[in-house]
Amino acid sequence: MTATVSPDRVPAVIAAVHTGLFIDGRWGPATSGATFGVSDPATGDLLTDVADGGVDDARRALECAGAHQAAWAATSPRMRSEILYRAYELLVERADDVAAVMTAEMGKPLAEARGEVAYGAEFFRWFAEEAVRIGGDHIITGDGAGRIVVSKQPVGPCILVTPWNFPLAMGTRKIGPAIAAGCTMVFKPAELTPLTALMLAGILAEAGLPDGVLNVVTTSDPGAVVGEWMSSPIARKVSFTGSTEVGKTLLGQAAGTVMRTSMELGGNAPFIVCADADIDRAVDGLIVAKMRNMGQACTAANRIFVHRAVIEEFTARLTARMDALVMGPGSATGTQVGPLVEAKAVDKVSALVEDALDRGARVVTGGTRPPGPGNFYPPTVLTDVHPESALMQTEIFGPVAALIPFGSDDPGDPDGDGIDEVLAAANDTPWGLVGYVYTQDIDRADRFSDGLQVGMVGINTGLVSNPAAPFGGVKESGLGREGGRVGIEEFLNVKYVARPIRGATG
Repeated sequence: MTATVSPDRVPAVIAAVHTGLFIDGRWGPATSGATFGVSDPATGDLLTDVADGGVDDARRALECAGAHQAAWAATSPRMRSEILYRAYELLVERADDVAAVMTAEMGKPLAEARGEVAYGAEFFRWFAEEAVRIGGDHIITGDGAGRIVVSKQPVGPCILVTPWNFPLAMGTRKIGPAIAAGCTMVFKPAELTPLTALMLAGILAEAGLPDGVLNVVTTSDPGAVVGEWMSSPIARKVSFTGSTEVGKTLLGQAAGTVMRTSMELGGNAPFIVCADADIDRAVDGLIVAKMRNMGQACTAANRIFVHRAVIEEFTARLTARMDALVMGPGSATGTQVGPLVEAKAVDKVSALVEDALDRGARVVTGGTRPPGPGNFYPPTVLTDVHPESALMQTEIFGPVAALIPFGSDDPGDPDGDGIDEVLAAANDTPWGLVGYVYTQDIDRADRFSDGLQVGMVGINTGLVSNPAAPFGGVKESGLGREGGRVGIEEFLNVKYVARPIRGATG
C-alpha cells in the first residue's frame, strides 16, 4: 500500500497538529509553560515542540475525568458505538496524513505506518460493535427463593500509558474499549512520539467524543505525571504497555488503591523452524516477525531456533532476503527499513551484537553501524549464537536475527526432531508473550502450541496481532488481554443484585 503524502507537505501536516495538552475538550499549554522537542530519528532534526505537562496538569486532567465519569457512564451504548465508528471512518480518511506524522516522529517506512493506521483504526470499528453487546445474566437461585441479576458497569476513570513503537495502534487498542465500556480516561503517550496521539485525540473530538472523556497529558517526566495519577483514588484502572521493569513499578503503585490493571510488557519471542518446515514460507514469516517496525516490537522474533537439518538452507535464504531490504529514511520512496527511534537504541543493538561476537557468534550479513546522520542499524544475521549471549536474555528491539541450531541432522537419531530440547530452550525465559512455529505436521504443531509458555502462538505465520484476537502474555510479559471479545471486559466491573421472589415456597 503506497502512501500519497508528498514529503514537501509533511511540515504542513505536522504544523496542523495541536501540540498542547488536551483537557476537558480544550487545547492549552502546560501550567508551567514548558515544552519539549520532538525529533526526526532519520535526521535528528527538530520537528516541533509540544507542551510538557507536570504534576499540576496531571491532577487537573484526572479530576476532569472523574467529574465526567457519571455522565459518560450514563450514555447509551449506541451513542458510544457511533462515536467510535465515526472516529474509525475519520482515521481511514486521513490515513496518509496520520502515517506521514508517525513516520516523521518515529521512523517506520510510510507503507508500514499506513498499515498501522489501518490496523489501529480497526480497534475502533471492533469496539464500536462490542459497545452494544455488553451482556449480563439472570438466573433463579437453586432453592427457587430469589433472583440473581448480574450486570456489567464501567470500571471508572482509567489511566492509559502507551509506548512509542506503535503510537497509533497502542492508543486505539486502549481507548476503544474504554469508550465502549463507558470509562473516562487520562492518557499519557510516549514522549518520543506524542504527535500521533495528539492527532488521534483531535479526531476523537471531531467524531463527537464529549469534553472531558479523554484527557491527554504529554510530558518529558512520565514518572511524575503517571505517579500522580496512580496515587489518586479517582483512578480505578491502569492500562500500560511498555517495559516489564516499569510495569512492575506500576503494579506496586496500583496496590495502594487496589486499582484494576492491564499490563502488556516485554517479550523474548522464540521462532522455531522444524525440519519439515516450508523454508520459503518460514523465511517470509521471519521477515514479518523480525523486521516489522525494524524489530522494535514486543512480538518481534528474538531467538530463532532452526533445526540442524535445514539451518544451512534457511540461513542462505534469510540472508538473501535481509540483504535485499532497502534501508533509509522512512519517508523515502522504496524504504523498507527505517531508523531506530533514538541514538541509544542503536547503541543497545550494537552492544548486543558485539557481546554475541565476543562469545563466538558469526556475522553473516550486517552487524556494522553505518556512518552518517540518523539512528540506523542494518538488517543483520548472526549464526552460532551462544545461549548465554546477552541478546538471548533480553529484547533486542532491532533488526538482528540471531540463529540457534537445535535437533540432529542424523536421520537415524530417534530424538532428532529436538522438540523437547527446543521447548526447554524456548521456555527458558521470564517472558512469555508470543512464540512462532513452522512445521507441516499437525501433531507437532499441537505439541508446540500446548508446550510453549506464552499467551499467543503463531503456527506457520509471523503475524499474530489482530483486533479480533485477545492480545497478551503470561509470566513477566503481563496481565490481562487487549482486543477480541475479552478486551472490553478489562474495563468493566461485574455487579450482582439479589432479589427475593415474593411467594416462593423454596
